[in-house]
Amino acid sequence: MIDLKEIKEIVQETKKEALEEQDILIYTLHKILDKIENNYIPDEVAKIVSEELKIPLSKVYEVLTFYTMFSTKPRGKYIIRVCTSLPCHVVNGREIIQAIKEELKIDFGQTTNDGLFTLEESSCLGLCGVSPVIMINQDYFGDLTPEKVKEILRKIKGGEKI
Repeated sequence: MIDLKEIKEIVQETKKEALEEQDILIYTLHKILDKIENNYIPDEVAKIVSEELKIPLSKVYEVLTFYTMFSTKPRGKYIIRVCTSLPCHVVNGREIIQAIKEELKIDFGQTTNDGLFTLEESSCLGLCGVSPVIMINQDYFGDLTPEKVKEILRKIKGGEKI
């Protein structure tokens, strides 16, 4: 359950930060995302942000739909971003993708039934020297093999720190 009063308080707090006007929306959305389960910004929250920051709702949705770190749909606790750029592709990137899909039984844009994982495609993650690469939430994993990626996912499922 989302506490809309708490959302308003977060927006009010971020307005006090010494930020450039163009940065406050993204900063506010990040702060809110830290408080909401399922890694997304619901419609009622987007409306509050729009009202409190006195910016058009369309601008809020422009940011929410442009940047991949935001979503307007519920996602898993762990968001797996898989690099599909050429450097990862040529060093077994396809096998990594296949291993993830097999292990989690989901495809890109889907979330596991237990709400634990969401699988997303990403262009370059900027770690070509250790490709193939994936990102799980804020952590990067490189030099992957299908076995390594399955081990990482199993550890997360088992509640282990990675």
